[in-house]
Amino acid sequence: MTKAVINSMSTHMDKTIEALRKEYQKVRTGRASTGFLDDIRVDFYGTLSPLSQVATLSVPEPRTINLQPWDAKMIPVIEKAIMNANLGVTPANDGKVIRLNLPPLTEERRKDIVKQLKKLAEEAKVAVRNIRRDANDELKKLEKDKKISEDELKRAEKEVQDVTNTHVTKIDDVLLHKEKEVMEV
Repeated sequence: MTKAVINSMSTHMDKTIEALRKEYQKVRTGRASTGFLDDIRVDFYGTLSPLSQVATLSVPEPRTINLQPWDAKMIPVIEKAIMNANLGVTPANDGKVIRLNLPPLTEERRKDIVKQLKKLAEEAKVAVRNIRRDANDELKKLEKDKKISEDELKRAEKEVQDVTNTHVTKIDDVLLHKEKEVMEV
């Protein structure tokens, strides 16, 4: 019974870490990444579609993203969507391909990005702690309803804390990796 609670908690915590990784993909670093464009939607014949569904995205160079629309008529629509997204980049096109040249980040901008990353990591840690609290509440309810013994409760609470510590460490590792990427010149 306690195993089910702990497994469920661990799964939720894994999802929290995965959400953090996805959020970090959207953060612009010194390197070009197509994840930077994930939130942009374009009007594709009346349907709002992600860029990846209307164009081929590639990173030919460390600071360049190429978008090759499947329909050349989409170029102005895609350019407008990128401009409206306020990403700090200006699209350039040659009639077939849209190029986004990412300017190098200043030291001050890098530090701001790291602050943003740390804030996101802290939010993920808070989410993990909330999941831990919910799991502990569930375990206490099981003990109160006499479905598990007090000893089992204590063992399970220790395991919950161990799993939580592991996930907090994973969040720190994800943050450290992204922080290195941002500070790399």
